[in-house]
Amino acid sequence: MGNNKNFYPVILAGGSGTRFWPRSRRNMAKQVLALNGKESMIQQTVSRLEPLAATDHFWVITNENVQQIICKQLRKLKKDQIVAEPASRNTAPAIGLAAFLLHRIDPDAIIGMFPADHVIGDEKRFRSDLERAIQIAAAGENIVVMGVQPTRAETGYGYIETGDQLKPEIMRVRRFTEKPNAEKAEEFVAEGNYFWNSGIFVWSARTLVNAMREHLSESAPYLEAIAAAYGTRKFDETFRKLYPKCENISIDYAVLEPRSAKGEHSSNLYCIRADFGWNDLGSWAALYEHHTAGLEVQNGIDGVAKSDTELNVVESKGSFSLHAEGNYVHAPKKFVATIGVKNIVVVETDDALLITTREHSQDVGKIVKHLQEKKLKKLL
Repeated sequence: MGNNKNFYPVILAGGSGTRFWPRSRRNMAKQVLALNGKESMIQQTVSRLEPLAATDHFWVITNENVQQIICKQLRKLKKDQIVAEPASRNTAPAIGLAAFLLHRIDPDAIIGMFPADHVIGDEKRFRSDLERAIQIAAAGENIVVMGVQPTRAETGYGYIETGDQLKPEIMRVRRFTEKPNAEKAEEFVAEGNYFWNSGIFVWSARTLVNAMREHLSESAPYLEAIAAAYGTRKFDETFRKLYPKCENISIDYAVLEPRSAKGEHSSNLYCIRADFGWNDLGSWAALYEHHTAGLEVQNGIDGVAKSDTELNVVESKGSFSLHAEGNYVHAPKKFVATIGVKNIVVVETDDALLITTREHSQDVGKIVKHLQEKKLKKLL
């Protein structure tokens, strides 16, 4: 497995990670935290992609709040490879801008779009699947998505309905659907041909540029003008002036859904079954589940996430549990004792304390909305 000379990983790192408050803050968001080991999420993302692409082929699209810390964490990348949006405009303008930039640099560029904060269990399989996707994307006006086999009727993910099976792991895409309600999610899982949308896509720069011009026609000229100014003295001014004018929309709504409406055999949309241990770590509950997946007992050391026989995950300076089960506690500076509690989440930082249940951990983002309304900026 070697570098593909035309492959460019584009890592989207502009999120604020509100569901990981109080650890995730505006200036220290989820993607720059070490939630799964010693490296931050974005460092892990780059590391797993390095065998596939040259260092100068990596691009990061982020925001001004975390740009500096990302530059420090990704020292191999030049500063001009880490682009900070002047305004948050969701994934379509972000990846669209990368497409217009890269199409000017390399007309044969193949772009991989990767969220900065996902976990991959089997990195060798991940890279093997990516190489397949790169081949498909390079063969024409094709768009490839990594689809994850559902393990439950999840309402927090978009779904991909697949059609014809071309190879055991490659299928045509019939349509993309946004996050369903619980009843629909149950139907999708029962059907057997629906996959979770991982948010990992591969396409040529040319394909994406053309798709942006077709499906996001008002924003595409702004992105093209910004790309044309890249590397000149006018870039910062042009970026700040034009980017906020772009539509605030996800790539799913902007390109993938209208593209899939052309029909299974006309859309050139393909899904690769992603059997590489994907987890988007979307909440404290998801992080707990990741740490305990397939484990009955995992010995750890103080200060490192560890599970006991009752599957309590504790990050602390020592711990004790009694009749406690299924808990996640992050208090790295303290000794932690859990007695008679079940399925709770406790996260301590220097200035805040979160206490919730795993069931309600998806609601943590509502705390951030409250803090914004009350203008409690120090806690954001």
